[in-house]
Amino acid sequence: MQTVSENACFGGVQGVYSHTSDACGCDMTFGLYLPPAAKDGPVPVLWYLSGLTCTHENAMTKAAAQGFAAEAGMAVVFPDTSPRGDTVADDEAYDLGKGAAFYVNATQDPWAPHFKMWDYVAEELPALLGAEFAVDLDRQAITGHSMGGHGALTLAMAHQGRFASVSALAPIANPSQSNWGRKQLGAYLGDDETTWAKHDATVQMQAVGFDGPVLVDQGGSDQFLDLLKPEALSHAMAARRQDGVFRMQKGYDHSYFFVSTFIPDHIAFHADALGL
Repeated sequence: MQTVSENACFGGVQGVYSHTSDACGCDMTFGLYLPPAAKDGPVPVLWYLSGLTCTHENAMTKAAAQGFAAEAGMAVVFPDTSPRGDTVADDEAYDLGKGAAFYVNATQDPWAPHFKMWDYVAEELPALLGAEFAVDLDRQAITGHSMGGHGALTLAMAHQGRFASVSALAPIANPSQSNWGRKQLGAYLGDDETTWAKHDATVQMQAVGFDGPVLVDQGGSDQFLDLLKPEALSHAMAARRQDGVFRMQKGYDHSYFFVSTFIPDHIAFHADALGL
């Protein structure tokens, strides 16, 4: 692992690190905010998964999460959204390939050799964090925006007991029924739609739900509402009587202005679930 940068931030450290990933078969970069409390011992971890076209840097610099995380005493991890490098397959479209890995393990060519973001986020990166930093992996929560909201919800429901809580900001909520999903899941996983099910938050909410609290915020003026399909997830949560809250926020769009407005609520939500 290499240190790319470390900056003092709200009494803690905002770092950027790179390492060779076995899961993705390339070098990967991630951001990690450690609060002041990490100087005294391991702290709980909040995962923040970013959306289409993003890298580790977008949320790290635009979400305004660090000050609230410092108050709560939790670390925040900002993984990249996809593998990178000259040998990694890509596509001319912004919504496939680099920056658009959808947090799945690809099984189809040309994506399969590198696009293993499910394993990277669920297994490899947590192991690295636990070995190198003062983080408590017995106390984790997860959140994300857009494609990252999709990833947060599906990872949480697939790993019951790992995360104390899950939240999402404008998630791609029903990708198997959306053009933001059918294209990508078909490309990465193939035509057998039964293999898509664990990567659709609405389908998983209907099937298994989540064993902790859920918070979802959706902008009412989001320019991508028809692609996100938030109503499907909301209905699934209600039908399951899921412990959670779905909020439609009038006037807000899909941007980081929306994210930064509601990130304090999400960090407080996770802090409460983690007992902070």
